Amino acid sequence: MPQRALSGIHPGSPWPLGSCLTSRGVNFVLAAPRADRIELLLYSNGNDRSPERVIELDGRRHRSGDYWHVEVEGVSEGCCYGYRVFGPLAPGGHGFQPSKVLLDPAARAISGWDVYDRVLATGPSPNAHACLKAVVCERDLFDFQAHPRPRHSWQRTVIYELHVGGFTRREDAGVAVEHRGTYLGLIEKLPYLKELGITAVELLPVFCFDPADAPPGRDNVWGYSPLSWFTPHHGYCSSSDPLQARHEVRQLVAACHDAGIEVLLDVVYNHTTEGNRHGPTLSWRGCADNVYYHQNEDGDYQDVSGCGNSIAANAPISTQLILESMRCWALELGVDGFRFDLGIALSRGDQLKPLNEPPLFATMEADPQLSDLKLVSEPWDCGGLYRLDDFPAQRIGTWNGHFRDGVRRFWKGDDHSTWSLAQRFKGSPDLYDGKPVALGRSVNFITAHDGFTLADLVSYNRKHNLANGEDNRDGENHNNSWNHGIEGPSSNPLVQSLRRRQQRNLLCSLMLARGVPMLLMGDEVGRSQGGNNNSWCQNSPLGWMVWNEDQCDLELKQFLQRLLRLRQALPQLFNPLVPPRESNRKSAEKPSEQRSDLWRQWHGVNLAKPDWAAWSRTTSTSLHRGSRGALLWMGFNAYKESLSFELPVPVSTWKRVIDTSLPSPKDFPAEPASFSGVEIPLQSRSFVLLLAEEETSSLRL
Repeated sequence: MPQRALSGIHPGSPWPLGSCLTSRGVNFVLAAPRADRIELLLYSNGNDRSPERVIELDGRRHRSGDYWHVEVEGVSEGCCYGYRVFGPLAPGGHGFQPSKVLLDPAARAISGWDVYDRVLATGPSPNAHACLKAVVCERDLFDFQAHPRPRHSWQRTVIYELHVGGFTRREDAGVAVEHRGTYLGLIEKLPYLKELGITAVELLPVFCFDPADAPPGRDNVWGYSPLSWFTPHHGYCSSSDPLQARHEVRQLVAACHDAGIEVLLDVVYNHTTEGNRHGPTLSWRGCADNVYYHQNEDGDYQDVSGCGNSIAANAPISTQLILESMRCWALELGVDGFRFDLGIALSRGDQLKPLNEPPLFATMEADPQLSDLKLVSEPWDCGGLYRLDDFPAQRIGTWNGHFRDGVRRFWKGDDHSTWSLAQRFKGSPDLYDGKPVALGRSVNFITAHDGFTLADLVSYNRKHNLANGEDNRDGENHNNSWNHGIEGPSSNPLVQSLRRRQQRNLLCSLMLARGVPMLLMGDEVGRSQGGNNNSWCQNSPLGWMVWNEDQCDLELKQFLQRLLRLRQALPQLFNPLVPPRESNRKSAEKPSEQRSDLWRQWHGVNLAKPDWAAWSRTTSTSLHRGSRGALLWMGFNAYKESLSFELPVPVSTWKRVIDTSLPSPKDFPAEPASFSGVEIPLQSRSFVLLLAEEETSSLRL
């Protein structure tokens, strides 16, 4: 708060948004287009129950269009503040609530958690004594010269999705006690991630959220309900000083960049923690309720987020705030990209009409300051809108849920799944109007935070979410999972062996397919959540990363490490920029073809005769170089019995690189074994990869 007495109030400037240090104090800006009057409340510290000073903003001197602003002398970094906003009630009886002290929607730090009461932010009662306060912060730019962005191409990108708190929360995580579950704790585990072979971390929401935004008796752990789009979550900070959170995030991003790892944020711009009309008035609602949120003519909230409200991203003020938030994280804190939760909801216009040219995406793509970021989105929302191939933004890739479902169904042994597997494996052209999709447009995954872990996917037929306190009603019911004969943990060696094999089959299908793969935290070591497929409220070992080697599948980890090295060593074979042409002939179409021409062929147990029938459970594919012969062959057998597959003629001796039917480490040995013969047996529910010797000569697995 003030280091010297308040000495002057000036009109200030309408830019930049939020609070900003000036040569003589602080400039405050708030968007409130329909307000009649605004009060700025200054507090000595975040836990004060009453303001030290109240400054009324004059509508003539302190307003420019939709923005209210004032410059206050004598205050500096660390100043705590809030707003009261006055105006008429909106239709439906909600809108301006001058009894509530509001957070600045553009606040870069938040204080007051020791006195905050979410319940008092609802209803008509005043809450000045129990409110959160914004904190004036520096706006320094990230030092990209010292810690440049890694800038991995989409072709080489492998994403690892993790929860900052849960990744290092366990006592055996191997990090300092004071750093467990924090941004700094994650820094200590970067050598583990680098050794694994991933190139980017995708952090579950680190926007500040309210842990109390949950049913009684539970906490919001995942954070998919933001309180601020600018402030790092205080719960992941090792310091209680609200000004330190930004510095700790910068430290994390700098350390990631130094390790060659990009940082992507899972961001929630589609809704806020204020919920429906019965929820608390904390920030956006009290400033511009019917501007920020989709509402009908009666003032009722229109919800396509499943969380009570939906941001009207088509409104210019919302667009401006979201873009400013992205610039804050990308330019000030240094992150390398964003994954938009329910991102297609941001394309809806008035009365939720889907827009082909949504203003937020158009402005985002035209912003040069955001042009070098990786952008990914969920292509669906809870209102039924699903746009994959026609996602209304050229630079934004999408999560490919069809990949997850198709690969799961194939290895589970479902009907009508073999043709789908082939489509997913070669980049899902059937989902993109039959055309090869550019790398970065499709993010492939089999597991994510929302759903089963990889170990649980092969161990449970149904969800087991009783620990969430909702009588097992929450979470997805359609999981395409298979317990392989026994629900949950099993000591049966046959069941264990089959589950082990299936995890490797699924990982091979993910990592050797064309597209950008994403892994879930802990899948590499067989982390289980006991069949819970919706651990959003589990701040417990159930949702934490596993570090005790006695509880880790280290053989699976080694398998994945080698798989990632293989993918990175031969991107032109497994993840080419332009997919090879396809042929259904047994050999090259013309003897005079270029010897370097790459082409793909699909097979069944016999060459050039793939079986796409509903009952088929097998397929294989080969990649050829002109008329010289095959460079690789991959066989997928999800059938209950072993089968023998006819092999194409290789350009040089075949090397068996992967055979998931074999015990570890023979399933993926450091030195591939030679294989001779015109046929190869594939055991039941197994995957095999053969490479021509000339492609393996330089491999270092």
